[in-house]
Amino acid sequence: MVNFNVRFPDDIHARVRAQAATDRRSINSEILHLIEVGLTTVSADAGPPGGNPATPAPLSGKPDSSPV
Repeated sequence: MVNFNVRFPDDIHARVRAQAATDRRSINSEILHLIEVGLTTVSADAGPPGGNPATPAPLSGKPDSSPV
């Protein structure tokens, strides 16, 4: 498992904390749940390439330096 530090604005932290209490989860478990739900929703909404206007354009700048 990867340890990943994230900074949350106070209002979002309060909302996540409240939702975690409602769902009887730890804040960490609630965040993981919300990310999983969000990623599942994004995957299910993805249509054909270029068909989703919410899909960000590729980043420009330095070319990919990964080996071919």
